[in-house]
Amino acid sequence: MSAPEPIVHVIDDEADVRQALALLMRSVNLKSRTYASAQEFLADYESGSPGCLVVDVRLPGMSGLELQERLTQAGIALPVIVMTGHGDIQMAVRAMRAGALDFVEKPFHDQALLDRVHEGIERSLHLQDVAGERGELQRRYASLTEREKQVMAQVIEGRQNKLIADELGLSTRTVETHRAHIIEKMGATSLSHLVRMAIAVMPQHGSVGLVRGRRS
Repeated sequence: MSAPEPIVHVIDDEADVRQALALLMRSVNLKSRTYASAQEFLADYESGSPGCLVVDVRLPGMSGLELQERLTQAGIALPVIVMTGHGDIQMAVRAMRAGALDFVEKPFHDQALLDRVHEGIERSLHLQDVAGERGELQRRYASLTEREKQVMAQVIEGRQNKLIADELGLSTRTVETHRAHIIEKMGATSLSHLVRMAIAVMPQHGSVGLVRGRRS
């Protein structure tokens, strides 16, 4: 299946602004959707789809800042570009501090806005790639047995096979076998590669559960 097409979501309570921005996005072959309020956007948005959000800081009902906070609380990593009037600069700065990509002051220069939109889309696609890679690592880690997870926790600490065997009550040969299975299942190409994977997906080492067992 092909990746979903990025969408520029435009939220402004002025119909002429929404129409102008939709035409601007279309002029550079960007798909867009327009909304008169934050509530309309929330009812329509499909979480996880790539794109960016261009939102007026002042809206009826939920403001642009409140919408940004709602998205952050929901864990939705959609890059936000805030549109602001002359008297709303302080609010725009607040939005930036809360994680907005940028703000543009009305009336804005078309190319300046498009540059920010393209930047937002690139960031969105990158975040999706990172999320996909993390999900794949989590699936690989979940395929390990509990004993393999225990051995992996020791391996990434740099411990030698004999020390791991003593710690877990195993034979050295059994530890070697577990290590081979771990490398194969995780798809690691080196110890440093395995460590990077572990940082991304493993719980804190103390919670891995290093329980001594019978020597096998």
